[in-house]
Amino acid sequence: MVELQNIKVSYKTGDGVSGVSFHIAPGEFVFLVGPSGAGKSTILKTIYMEMIPTEGSVKVGDYHSVFIHKKEIPYLRRRLGIVFQDFKLLPDRDVFENVAFTLKVIGKNKKEIKRRVLRVLADVGLSHKARKYPHELSGGEQQRVSIARSIVNEPYVLLADEPTGNLDPDTAAGIMDLLVRIHARGTSVLMATHNYPMVKQYPFARVIRINNGQIVQ
Repeated sequence: MVELQNIKVSYKTGDGVSGVSFHIAPGEFVFLVGPSGAGKSTILKTIYMEMIPTEGSVKVGDYHSVFIHKKEIPYLRRRLGIVFQDFKLLPDRDVFENVAFTLKVIGKNKKEIKRRVLRVLADVGLSHKARKYPHELSGGEQQRVSIARSIVNEPYVLLADEPTGNLDPDTAAGIMDLLVRIHARGTSVLMATHNYPMVKQYPFARVIRINNGQIVQ
């Protein structure tokens, strides 16, 4: 479960999020909707604790922002899947190695790494691209690699920050179909987007609408 209670985040620039409270139950699909600059990415950063709220609290599973030590944050992030708009793939490693990287960091053995990586590459339809490098892939394929990397460690929740923002409509639809399939297997999904027309195509999902750091719907 992810729970945010009355959080406030202050930047030196003056931007921030305040008055935000919500929770995500296991297995939910939630859209975080709002215009650019509304605070969507900031909320996601508080969940994976790149930013610690100056007021209020964030709880993810057994991790609590009020009590967490800095050395515990990497362990929290191992239980989260994070997908970015700009993919953030390692350019000098092929698809297999990009996905395997997370498992190597936490010390999984070679047999387990191979099993998990091949499984998730099959899930995202990229088994045949395992030895390709990021520059050899389309934008949609790179995002699929990013998603495979985010789910290979069976996270509490998948956080997706504008994952379709740089993609054409057909490719974006394919990415959304993939996220829906991942959710159908029981993974919680929190997706930030400013594309409200797209959100309306998924009536089963819960929608949290924010503007200027406040929940407005």
